[in-house]
Amino acid sequence: MKTLILLLLVTSSSLLAQGNASSIADARRDLFPSGQTPVWTAPAQDALETSPGTGRKSIGLATLYSLLLPGMGELYVGEYGMGNYFTIAEGALWLGLYGVDRHATALQDDARRYAAIHAGTTLQGKDDQYFVDISNFHDVYVYNDQVLRDRDPEKVYDPMGADYWSWDSEANRNTFRDQRVSADKMFNNTRFEVAAIAVNHVVSAINAARLAFSHNRKLDALGSIDVRAGLLGMDGRPDGIVVSVAHRF
Repeated sequence: MKTLILLLLVTSSSLLAQGNASSIADARRDLFPSGQTPVWTAPAQDALETSPGTGRKSIGLATLYSLLLPGMGELYVGEYGMGNYFTIAEGALWLGLYGVDRHATALQDDARRYAAIHAGTTLQGKDDQYFVDISNFHDVYVYNDQVLRDRDPEKVYDPMGADYWSWDSEANRNTFRDQRVSADKMFNNTRFEVAAIAVNHVVSAINAARLAFSHNRKLDALGSIDVRAGLLGMDGRPDGIVVSVAHRF
C-alpha cells in the first residue's frame, strides 16, 4: 500500500491561545461527534467497471471469438486497433484461397478437355488417378500390359468401354502431362492457403487472450482509494487538520 498524506496545518496564535481552546474543542465536537473520524472510500475499480468497455473481460470468450473470426476477440476486449489486422488478413487469405482454387480448376478442366480431343477419352466419371495413367501411357492396351506384368489385375481398364484412350501423338500426350502437373501443383498451393488461415485464427486467439489478461490485470492493479480526515493535537487543543489518501495496488 502506498499512502500519500497531505497535511494541512492550520496554525495561528489565536488557535493556540488559551482563551479560544474551549471554542475549538466545541467546534471539533460539532464536526466529529464522539471523537470519530469520518471516512470516505472511493472504489476506483467499481467506478471503472460501470464505464462501457472497461469492465473485466473473459479470457475464454476473447479466445473463442478470435478462433471463430480473427480480430473479434480483440474487439471484445476493446483493442480492435490491433485486431483489425487479423480481420484484414483473414479476408485477404480467403480471397487468395478462392483465386488459387479457381485457377487450379481452370487448368485442370483445360487439360482434361485437351485429353478428350487428342486421346479420345471420356471425361465423365473419371477420377484423378485415371488422368495420371493416361498421361503416362500412350493407350489403354499399353497400360493394361504393364499392370498385368506388375501383377495388379485389379487396375486393368476396360478397353471396350468408357475407359478407352489412345493418344494421336506422343507430343500431345506430353503436353497433357505438363498441363496436369501444373494443375496439381496449383491445387497443392491451396493447402498452404488453408494452413495460413488456420494460423491466423490461432495467433489472433492467443493475442486476444493476452489482451484480456492484461486488461483484467490493469483493473486489479487499480485497487481502491480511501480518503480520511481528522484533527491534529491533544483533545481540546487541536492545532491542525490531517487528510490521508490511500491508494491500494
